[in-house]
Amino acid sequence: MTGSELLAAAVRRLGAAGIEGAPRDARRLLAHALGIAPERVSLILPDPVGPAALTAFEAAVARRIAREPVSQITGGRDFYGRRFRVTRDTLDPRPETEALIAAALERRFGTVLDLGTGTGCILLTLLAERPEAEGLGADLSPAALDVARGNAEALGLAERARFLRSDWFASVTGRFDLIVSNPPYIAADEMAGLAPEVRDWEPYLALTPGGDGLDAYRAIAGGAAAHLVPGGTVIVEIGASQGPAVAELFRAAGFARVTVRPDLDGRDRVVVAER
Repeated sequence: MTGSELLAAAVRRLGAAGIEGAPRDARRLLAHALGIAPERVSLILPDPVGPAALTAFEAAVARRIAREPVSQITGGRDFYGRRFRVTRDTLDPRPETEALIAAALERRFGTVLDLGTGTGCILLTLLAERPEAEGLGADLSPAALDVARGNAEALGLAERARFLRSDWFASVTGRFDLIVSNPPYIAADEMAGLAPEVRDWEPYLALTPGGDGLDAYRAIAGGAAAHLVPGGTVIVEIGASQGPAVAELFRAAGFARVTVRPDLDGRDRVVVAER
């Protein structure tokens, strides 16, 4: 079969399985099976696909039909122009998190702490964009920390990025110019309504703290001042309906300048709190 025939058949199968964006996913999976960049798929569509690539593609499509995220099938996800390794132990870096990156890069910082670092995509992106900066990524999951360390090595940032197992601030020492986090924020009663790709394949503790979804913000707001230099800033990603509640937590913790910022779709996405 040619690449074009395989792609068309995969799109039909994925669409019938209820996969949104079936054409996009099929192209990414075919590129992965062929070992080429997705933008090069069009060039090989007229050509026959060899047996090894065909087997790999069929296996990838079957995994996607089982609602496994494409990033876990291919082993990586692009974020802010860089490739990050992704596993089932980490959240998938998402485009909306780039709103946090944009807010952080508006500020001057030489040291940064990333709480719940996961893949390390936030910390490592900030360090890559600010070559003079260094930072610490903290996470409770040893497996996630292994992924983050590997991403730091792959991006040539290992000398400026340290990683630490910590329950929020519990094992963190020192003060930082900037604290960032994309913490678990989904309320317990919202979990059932998530897409299967998220609910069934991403780490539960990275998605929800249980209850009203605000416990992580309570911990961050309560401990941030002790780990910020004077004039330092905390920036956290939030759910679209959580802006007022999270902003109030930081105001109650003594942060006088607190703002809520939207993502590119106009939804509340980031809370910025200045000490």
